[in-house]
Amino acid sequence: MQHSLTPTLAASATGFAILKGMTQSTVHLAVCPHDCPDTCSMRVTVEGDRAVGLAGDADHPFTRGFLCHKVSRYLERVYHPGRLAHPLRRIGRKGAGEFERISWDEALDEIAHRFREIADGPAGPQAILPYSYCGTMGKIQSQSLDRRFFHRLGASKLDRTICATAGGAGYTYTIGARTGMAPEAFAESRLIINWGSNTAVTNSHLWVLMREAQKRGAMIVTIDPYRCRTAERSDWHIAPRVGTDAALALGLMHVIFRDGLEDRDYLERYSVGAGALRERVLSEYGVERVSTITGVEAGEIERLARQLAGTRASAIRINYGLQRHRGGGMAVRTIACLPAVTGAWREYAGGVLLSTSSMFPLNHQTLERPDLSSPGTRTVNMTQLAEALHGELPGPPVRALYVYNSNPAAVAPDQKRVLSGLARDDLFTVVHEQFATDTCDYADLVIPATTQLEHFDLHTAYGHHWIQVNHPCIAPLGEARSNTWVFRQLAARLGFDADVFQVSDEQLAREALWEGAEHVPEPLRGITLDRLSNEGPLRLNIAERYTPFVEGRFPTESGKCELYSERMAAEGFDPLPAYTPAAESPDGDPQLAGRFPLQLLSPPSPHFLNSTFVNVDSLRLSARRPELEIHPDDATPRGIRSGDSVTVFNERGSFVAVAVVGATVRPGVAVAPGVWWNKLAGDGANANATTSTRLTDMGGGATFFDNLVEIRRLFSPDSAAKTADSTQPIQQAPES
Repeated sequence: MQHSLTPTLAASATGFAILKGMTQSTVHLAVCPHDCPDTCSMRVTVEGDRAVGLAGDADHPFTRGFLCHKVSRYLERVYHPGRLAHPLRRIGRKGAGEFERISWDEALDEIAHRFREIADGPAGPQAILPYSYCGTMGKIQSQSLDRRFFHRLGASKLDRTICATAGGAGYTYTIGARTGMAPEAFAESRLIINWGSNTAVTNSHLWVLMREAQKRGAMIVTIDPYRCRTAERSDWHIAPRVGTDAALALGLMHVIFRDGLEDRDYLERYSVGAGALRERVLSEYGVERVSTITGVEAGEIERLARQLAGTRASAIRINYGLQRHRGGGMAVRTIACLPAVTGAWREYAGGVLLSTSSMFPLNHQTLERPDLSSPGTRTVNMTQLAEALHGELPGPPVRALYVYNSNPAAVAPDQKRVLSGLARDDLFTVVHEQFATDTCDYADLVIPATTQLEHFDLHTAYGHHWIQVNHPCIAPLGEARSNTWVFRQLAARLGFDADVFQVSDEQLAREALWEGAEHVPEPLRGITLDRLSNEGPLRLNIAERYTPFVEGRFPTESGKCELYSERMAAEGFDPLPAYTPAAESPDGDPQLAGRFPLQLLSPPSPHFLNSTFVNVDSLRLSARRPELEIHPDDATPRGIRSGDSVTVFNERGSFVAVAVVGATVRPGVAVAPGVWWNKLAGDGANANATTSTRLTDMGGGATFFDNLVEIRRLFSPDSAAKTADSTQPIQQAPES
C-alpha cells in the first residue's frame, strides 16, 4: 500500500483500551529530552501499556514540579496520529512524500548495502555524511553508538555548530570552560541582566528564581532588540540594534573604568590584561560613540554601568541568540569579561552564566570512540549543509546522508539550496524520525523512531547541576526503534566489532559515568547508574553554594580571567574584547542594507522548540500561523497593517507571514518567531528561506540573525486569513 507523508497513522498508538477501575496505575520517572537548559524531571503515569498522565516531578530540587507549555503536552506527541509506525521506501519523486511500507530487515539491508557500496567505491566512505543535532539531549541516543558507527565506517565527521559554538568559544577564551555562577544563586541576586535571553520562555525554571529575587527587591534588566516576554516582565528593557551587544558591553566598561568603579583588587589578583582593556575602552568606546553604534541612549548606558558596578551581587544570564551573527563569539567573550571588571565573582549571587555543560565530565572518549575514525577524515560544518550537498566543500561529494535527531529541511540555513541538494537523484538519504517532517519528504528510506517514553537514556544539563536517567515506561509504538538499536543492527550487517557495538544502552551509560575506571572525575564520584535508577536525579559533587571564581582559579591556561588572551592572539584573533558589526547590517554592508533595509530575527516561538512540536495540533493552534512583527515606522511606508499577509525576501529566498504591527521590535528590525515546518506554513517555506550559511567569527557557528531582508504587503486581512492560516486539519493518509 502506498503511503503519503502527510503523516501516516500509527495504528498501534490508537489501539489501546483502558477500563477505569480495572487497570492498575504505575508512576515512572522520566526526563524531558529536548534542547533546553532546564532538563526537567517528569512523572509519567501508566495504565496497562499506555501512558495516561504526565507532569513535572515535584521532588526535583531545580525543576520543582512544573513543565513548560510545550512539554506539558508531550503525550499528544507520543500518541499523535502522525507517528511513523513502519519503515518506508520512497516510490515517488523526491519531495513528494510518496512511500511504500517495507520491513525492518529490508530497510537495514538496503542501508548497509548502499553504505558498503559507497565506502568501497572511488569516493570512499567520506562520501557518507551523518547529520544530527539535539532532537534529543540524551547522551546515549544522541552521541554514543551513532558516533562509534560513523567513526568505524570512515564517514565524514559532522561539526555540530548550528546552535552554540560561537558563544561557547568566546566564553571559553575568557572563562576557560562553559561554566559560571550557580543557577540557584540568581534567587539571591540584586541586579539581574538577561542579555539576549528570553529566559521566561526558554529557561523558565531559572526565570522563577529571577522572579523570586525581583520580589525581594532585585532589579531585572533585559537587553534584547525584541520586546520578548522576558522584556515585558522586566523592570527595564534596553533595545540595542541587532548585533551591537559587544559595543554596549564595551561602553559599560568605558564608564566603569572612566569613573574608577572597577574592582582593582580583583583585576590585579585574578585577571590578565586589565590595563590593556582599560586603555582600549577609554580610547575607542566612548559613551557617545557606543550610543551611535547601538542606538541606546547615552544616559541609559551611563545608568546601567553604574548599577552594574555598584551592585556586587549582579548576575548576567547570556543566551545564544546574541551570538548568531558575524561577531557573535567576540560579543559573548566581551560580556563575559564584565564580572571580573566589577568584582561580581566575589559573590555567590554574582557573575555570569552561559551554560553548565562543562560541569559534567562524562567519559566522552569511551562513549563516542573517536579513535575509530581514521586520521585526516574530513569534517563538514553542519551550518554549511547547502554547500556540502552541492559538492562545494573540500573532499568527495556527499553521496549518502543519514539524518537523525534533526530536521534540516526546516532548520538549516539557505533553505532553497538545502532542498535542491536533498532533491538530488544520486543522493541516498535515510531519515530516522518520529514524524513525517519536511526532511522525510526527500528521503529514500524513512525508519520510525522511538520517543522519550520508549527508550533508555542518560541526561546531563546545561542549565543546572543534576544528572538523571530515563528508563522506558511504555513499549515502542508500532515498529519504532531507538537510535542505538538501529546502529547495533547496521554494525552487525557490516561486520563491525561486536565488543564495540553489541553493548546495551545501560552498559554505555556505565561507561559514560566512568564505572570501573581507576580515576573518576570528582564531580561524578559516587554517581552510578544503579544509584540514578534507584534514587532518581543526583546532584554533581560540587559545593552546595557553588562560587567558582571567588579567588580566581579560572579553568584557563593562566588560571585567571583572560581579558587579554594569548591563545586568541596565537589563533589570529584580536586578543582584547572588541566590536565587530554584523555582516548584514547598515554598519557591516551599507550597500546591501540599502536594498534590504530590515534586519530579521527568527527567535524561538513559545509554542515550539526549533521545529519540534510544530505538528502538535494544540500547540500550532496556540501559535496561530507564521507571523512577522514589525514596527509602525517600518510598516506605514510599506502600507502594511496588522493582519496583512506579507512576503519577507532577500536574494536567497522568501517566505510568507501575517503582519503584527507594534512596538515589540525597534525600527529597522522585524521578528518572525518559530521555525515552522515548510509543509505546515502555508507557502511551503519558513524564515530559513532567507538565512545564510555565513559562519561566525569563531567556533564556526551559524549566523541566523545576521540577515537583511525587505518586506512587501501581499494581501488584505480578509484574504490573508484565507491564504496564510496553517491551522487547518492535517490530511490523513489511507491505512495500509
